[in-house]
Amino acid sequence: MKIEVTDPKLYALKFGGIMTIAGMTVLLDRLSKMWVIQNFRLGESRRLASFFYLTFVQNTGTAFGFFQGNNRALGVLAFTIFCALLYGARGLTERGGFWGAIGVGLVLGGAIGNMIDRVQYGQVIDFLDFRVWPVFNLADSAITVGAISIAIGLLKHDE
Repeated sequence: MKIEVTDPKLYALKFGGIMTIAGMTVLLDRLSKMWVIQNFRLGESRRLASFFYLTFVQNTGTAFGFFQGNNRALGVLAFTIFCALLYGARGLTERGGFWGAIGVGLVLGGAIGNMIDRVQYGQVIDFLDFRVWPVFNLADSAITVGAISIAIGLLKHDE
């Protein structure tokens, strides 16, 4: 049974859930980055498993290290996308249902986390390192998982 979010009270509840997910994402992202900054030197890497390291790097590019050296332009682009997503949150959650709402919360939280870094440090703090992919952070992960979640919600809606 699918619940349509046309009742303003039901939408407010769903919006509250989205903001809770976004807030928790920002909190976890900020705490993890603060821990890395306090416990690692820039460039330091520690092996946790044969396939996984924590490596402190600074990234002026996009998620996963792409488009390096474009911090100001990427900051403006990220803020624009954030505003568009916030504006479209209601439609995405109505059409994407549960998965869409979770995805919107994750993408918003990840975007906020990385925007805070760009403003505070002039770059993004990355530290999750699988050695087969550029180093990334929890915010990048939230954005990626959130986008997939939105897509799943929208595809399920079309069924």
